[in-house]
Order: sequence, then structure tokens, then C-alpha cells
Amino acid sequence: EISGGDGRKVLTGLQRVLTRDGTDVSAAFISGAHAALALCQQQNIKLALLKARSPSCATHQCYDGRFSGTLTDAMGVTAALLHQHGIRVFDETELDKLAQQLSSA
Repeated sequence: EISGGDGRKVLTGLQRVLTRDGTDVSAAFISGAHAALALCQQQNIKLALLKARSPSCATHQCYDGRFSGTLTDAMGVTAALLHQHGIRVFDETELDKLAQQLSSA
């Protein structure tokens, strides 16, 4: 989970992604986010369907880092990076919204 719950702050070094035992895995999440961004840019991808509440992919809410099941309004690391680069991000709860975007593209 993201300590503090905000993927944007992980990208700037202000927060970290930690395992339940306290291991800092932020570098792996940041590296994965950049790999996803590179792939999106190479393939000219403008929309991404991601996993809700994931520390990487959350588009609206993710867990707050206390491993208590508490959600906070924020994006995961990859979702935040893609969003910062103009890629529209959606999660599985927004399939109707994504379908509308695809039909108007």
C-alpha cells in the first residue's frame, strides 16, 4: 500500500509504497509506471483500463498505507504517471464510461 495513499506523491519522492512488513517497494512501482508509460507512448495509447484500488493502478481511490482497509481519494503510481502524460485512465467500475469514450474516438 502507499503510505499516505497518493501515487502522485510517490512519483515525487514524498510518499512510499510499502509491503505489510514495511519493505519499501517504491522503486519497483515507479519503474513499472515508467515502463507502462513508454509502452503507451510507443503504441500511441490514449486510454487505459486499470485495476481499481491498486497501489499502481487506482484511478480514484487507493488504500491509505495502514493496511486497515481504509481508502483515500487518490491515484495509484502508474495511473498518476499516465494521467500526467495525457492518457485517460479508467478502472473496471467505469466500463460504461470507457465504452462511451471509445465510441466517440
